[in-house]
This record gives sequence, C-alpha cells and structure tokens, in this order.
Amino acid sequence: MTKALVIDKINQDYEKNGKNHRTSALTQDRLVLRRGQSFSISLTFHGRGFEASTDKLFFLVETEDSVYMEEEEFRQEYVMNQHGLIFQGAPACIEKIPWNFGQFEDGILDICIELMDMNPKFIRDCGRDCSRRNSPIYVSRVISAMVNCNDDKGILFGRWDNNYKDGINPMSWIGSVDILKKWKKSGCCQVKYGQCWVFAAVACTVLRCLGIPSRVVTNYNSAHDSNANLVVDLYTDEKGMTVKHSNESIWNYHCWTESWMTRPDLKPECNGWQVIDPTPQEKSEGAFCCGPASVNAIKNGDVNTKYDAPFVFAEVNADVVKWIKKSNGTTEKAYTETTIVGMMISTKAVGKDEREDITHLYKYPENSKEERESFKRANHMNKLGCRDDPSSDEKLKIKIKVSPDMNKGNDFDVFAMIKNGFSEEQTCHLLIMARTMSYNGILGPECAKKEMHSVTLEPLSEKKIPLRISYANYRDHLNDSNLIKVQVFLQHLQSQFFFLSERDIYLLNPEIKIRILGEPKQFRKLVAELSVKNPLHVPLHDCAFTVEGAGLTQGQKIARVPEPVEPGNTVTTRMDLMPRWPGLHKLVVNFESDKMKAVKGYWNVIIG
Repeated sequence: MTKALVIDKINQDYEKNGKNHRTSALTQDRLVLRRGQSFSISLTFHGRGFEASTDKLFFLVETEDSVYMEEEEFRQEYVMNQHGLIFQGAPACIEKIPWNFGQFEDGILDICIELMDMNPKFIRDCGRDCSRRNSPIYVSRVISAMVNCNDDKGILFGRWDNNYKDGINPMSWIGSVDILKKWKKSGCCQVKYGQCWVFAAVACTVLRCLGIPSRVVTNYNSAHDSNANLVVDLYTDEKGMTVKHSNESIWNYHCWTESWMTRPDLKPECNGWQVIDPTPQEKSEGAFCCGPASVNAIKNGDVNTKYDAPFVFAEVNADVVKWIKKSNGTTEKAYTETTIVGMMISTKAVGKDEREDITHLYKYPENSKEERESFKRANHMNKLGCRDDPSSDEKLKIKIKVSPDMNKGNDFDVFAMIKNGFSEEQTCHLLIMARTMSYNGILGPECAKKEMHSVTLEPLSEKKIPLRISYANYRDHLNDSNLIKVQVFLQHLQSQFFFLSERDIYLLNPEIKIRILGEPKQFRKLVAELSVKNPLHVPLHDCAFTVEGAGLTQGQKIARVPEPVEPGNTVTTRMDLMPRWPGLHKLVVNFESDKMKAVKGYWNVIIG
C-alpha cells in the first residue's frame, strides 16, 4: 500500500506572488492574492516525494473575477492608486481637494477585514456572512452600512451642525488612514466627525483595499427626495427665511462612491459602475446604507432594480418646486425647475489630476428621446407633462451676476439684473439678500441685504442693482464650506406676483505653496517647505500645517506655528519626509487657523 503524502512545508513565495499580483505592500508576512489570476506555491512532503502517476492534489480556487476591468490604466487608477481628488464648491466654481486613500498602508488590510467581522450579519451568522464575501454586491453593501455608525460599530459619526468641539471638523480630514486607525485604536468606537465626502472616501479606501475598483463621485445640486415622488418642494417666506415643511432638501453637492462589478442578479446591461453611498440618509432593508445601484439602470429609469435605485434616481433627476409663503397665509409657486438637479457629476480623471464630467453616464441629454423614455420607465410623469404657456408676468425676468475672483477675505459685489419685457413702465418691490450656507443647503445668518420698496423699470429695458458683501459682515458666519447664497425677491406691484432668483457663491481659499527639497530617492530624506499667505485683514492665530502621503510619511505629521500671522504676511514651515516606495506619490496638506480652516494643497512627487 502506497504511503500517504504528508505535507511538511509550504513555500507561498510572498515576493514573487506579491509582485505578480501587485500586493507587495501587503505581503510581508502573508500571501495576498487577486482573484482570477494564477499564482505559484511550493510544497515539501515528509517521508516520500510526489508521484505524478499515483498522487493527486486538489485546490479549490475562484477562477472568475466579477470586478475585472480590462483597461490597465483603469486598474491602476481605481484599485492601485493610493491618492486622488474629490470635488466640492459650487457648480459655477468647482473646487478640487486632495485625498490620501492609503489602502496599502501598514495595518489597513487588517482593519478592513476587522470591519467586515464587526458587521451585524457576521455577528448573527459568521458562516453565512463569510460564504457570501465572494460577492462584491454583498461586500459593498456591508461596507456602505459599516462606514457610518448609525446601526452598528461602524466607523464614522456624521454631523452637520458646525459643532465639532469634541471631535474633528469633517473639513479638516485629508485622508482615510488616520480615520481607520483611530477607529481601530479606540476599540472600534465611532470616529467624530464625517460628512458625505469623508464617508465616500473612507468607503473608497476599504473597497480598493479589498480589490474592488472604486472612485469618489460628486453630484452637484443633489436632491434628497424623502417621499419618492421625484419632486422636492422648498418653501420660503417673503423675507427669504426658510419655512420647514419636510426633510426634503437640495444639497449644494453630495458625494458617494462608485464601484465596478458585474450584476448577475440583474440584467447584463446593469454590469459596470454601481453607486455605493455610505452617508446615512435613509434606511434600506432596515439599515442606513445605499446601493449597489447600477448607474446604467439609473440612466435608463429602471428604478425597480436592486438596490435603492429610486432614491439615487431622484438625487440626479428630481424636479424642484419653490414656494413662497405669503404674510396673509397663502402660498404662491415661485418657479418649477426641471434641469438643475444632478449637474456637473464629477470624478477624478484616469491618470491625471483633472476633473472628468460623467453626467452622461447618469442622464441622457435634456429633452432627448432617450431621456423621455427613461422618465416614462421611472414614472417621472411630472417631467413629461406639458408646460404651461408663459404668462405675461414672465416678461419680468431676474438673474444674478457676480464679480470675478471672489476670494475669502475680500469684499465683493453681486448684481440683481432685472429685465422688463413690457412696453410700459413697471414698478416692483425688490429684496436682495446674502446668507452664509452649509454645503447641504442649510442657510446661516444674513451677511448682506438691500430692500427697495419701489423700483421703477423703464419699458423694454434692463436694470442692474448692486449688493455689496463685505468680509466684516460674513467673516464671523461663514462656515468651512465657504458658501454664500444670494437670493433676489421681486414683487410686481401691478399684479402682486412674486419672482425669485438664487445663486450659490463659493469663496476661494488662498493657495498653499509647496516646495520639495532634496533628491527624490527611495529611503532618502526629503524636506517639504510649505507656505501660505494670510489674505485676511486680521491676524491668524493657532496656525498649523498637517501633511500625509502614502509612501512619503508614516502617518500624519503636524507642524504648529506659535506666532500669529499678520495680515498680508506669509507663514512658512518645513517637514521631513522619508519615501518608502518608488513611483508617483502625492503629498497632501491641510492648513488650519482660528479664522481660516480647511485650506488644502498637494504636490506630486516621483520617487526614483
């Protein structure tokens, strides 16, 4: 009888397999492989050798890859790239901020696996949970729920009220690594605080670490439609104050994550990019999570597909109806806007630090045949309804113009442009207001106002009325979103009809100048010189620079500036870097002070 084979040693060849599978940063003490790709191991047997004629070895391996992307440059961007850009600001002034994803940094893989093991489904039935982890659909849905802490021992606590004293201001984060390590170090307790781009970026890090191609997406004028009728009703009184009627709102922008995968549970055309939204907004199957929702299904109005397609469809397609609550108790419709929601949908371009507009992946061109068919499929009948004929009152039109180069710390003008299309003189009551605003649409205090009880409009003419917005009036109320909403209310005295126009203004932060001193070689010290000019009319106190960068720093480095920075002066500091890996890296920088926060900058460094 042939003696049984006994395995004595297994050589998993970390170095060779790690290089071939591009997991070298994760394979110092274990084998980490990518699904669907061959690998090699060596077996040493005890007692006798392997006889091919009589001995057989069986390996159970997964040969299909449901997250495979054909293009190498896409795999590099959406799986391997440890840094990126996230887009904020306003549709008319899009601002990019850098982010350190750091999915291959020390300890991150273990944290991602522990995150999976902390999810309630694993705790209820670990065997069933683990058996389903071969599905990116299942894994991404778990990650969507676990990045927020609303239902479980998830990572981030969301907060939007500008009160962050017992945690970190969401605008101050510059990467996922510090957040994930804080969660781990605290015994899996919530990290304070997150907002939509932080949730999306942390989810992107976890998904990339687990081998699922992912990217962060920004949707401008994003609708939160709480009753699923694809209409967001917003109410304002005659003085421009918001009247709360429901939880519906329009966010200046909203960020989510997209992940690339096949959808065997849906039609083949639903393969590809899927929306994964970890920001806690509405519950899905009893938990605060959203997705995966097929982007192709959203575009085609297939809102009956899994998961959460109606909610995502509304985020990019809902109509906005603005109502004015009058002092006599009646309500008057100011306008219906069918095209402003879901604008300038943005993500980082492949292989370069530029914005790629992906609106066409979510929506067909306005008024096209395909768009109409998509709305019919989604039962968005209000968008397909006949428009009322313009009344004579629409011969009065208003719009808002702004000054160029609106920087934080400057005084600037905005202009109400009123066009009289009548052949007779008209008289109006005019109110122009400016209020600070959070990115999720919540209005803050007033920072400028002009009211004119009787404005005479000459026949067939246009009148330009300025409003000065001064730093002295907005400096104590502007939050870190750097957003101001300008509203123009016009009441036509002859007809008593109201007209309303709104525009969101983003104020630019100063630039952080970065110089890299030294020869950029692996394991050779570099020095980063960082400087920023104070653009305000007051001194800056409690200044600090924070930097991080995968492969350039071991965690975050902070340099505090003890002296105040006077108006117009420049503050400069230096920090040491130690590059650990060759290739392209991004140094991400955040500057904070008492009066100017969340000033971001970055510099690309190629290490030889």
